[in-house]
Amino acid sequence: MSLAYRRILLKLSGEALAGDKKTGLDYDRVLEICRNIKKCHDLGVEIAIVVGGGNFWRGRSSTKMERTRADHMGMLATVMNALALADSLEQLGCDVRVQSAISMQQIAEPYIRNKAVRHLEKGRIVVFGCGTGNPFFSTDTAAALRAAEIGADAILKATLVDGVYDSDPNQNSDAKRYDKISFKQVINDHLNVMDMTAFSMCSDNDIPVVVFSLDNPYNIVRVAKGEDVGTKVSKEEFKA
Repeated sequence: MSLAYRRILLKLSGEALAGDKKTGLDYDRVLEICRNIKKCHDLGVEIAIVVGGGNFWRGRSSTKMERTRADHMGMLATVMNALALADSLEQLGCDVRVQSAISMQQIAEPYIRNKAVRHLEKGRIVVFGCGTGNPFFSTDTAAALRAAEIGADAILKATLVDGVYDSDPNQNSDAKRYDKISFKQVINDHLNVMDMTAFSMCSDNDIPVVVFSLDNPYNIVRVAKGEDVGTKVSKEEFKA
């Protein structure tokens, strides 16, 4: 089996785990996503996951709360999602480790880069919780940071849209979706891929980002196999 990537960092939003419920956890949806993560893993792909917490709490939406405390609450929400993913993956027979950027030793390992890499080398799936462990940084930034630290071949960013567009497809029916686009063009055209801190880190470390829809969770497998799914963002320049 030919694979486009041997080691990936899968970025999942918390909202993806809520399904049609929009909030909390939809266990059937979580299990469906995890089945496809397992299919990808069974192909020989080393998988690390960063998950958001927006299905439980969005710190930046809590304008009446001090931002640092609100962000810390959001980090705790990501740990709940990480544990839910680990539970479903383990039910499917996967060997999983949850690592947290904030110490909570009773339920998760502390994040240690060398240990995370060793888990991947041994065929374990690693789920990272608590983002970077710092307020004011998004889980997109955590995904970029962890991808750089573990030497991931790419970030697979599973979203609610099927790629990167030149304008908002929900507001413009003529919006054009890119199959491939460069970091430079994304910056020049102010396209919404990740927050700029995360995106700059990916560009600086030459980590391609594949943006695709999670409406069909099998897309995770398709991207890993190199199929034409979503939009690939990289340093390579492409003709319009």
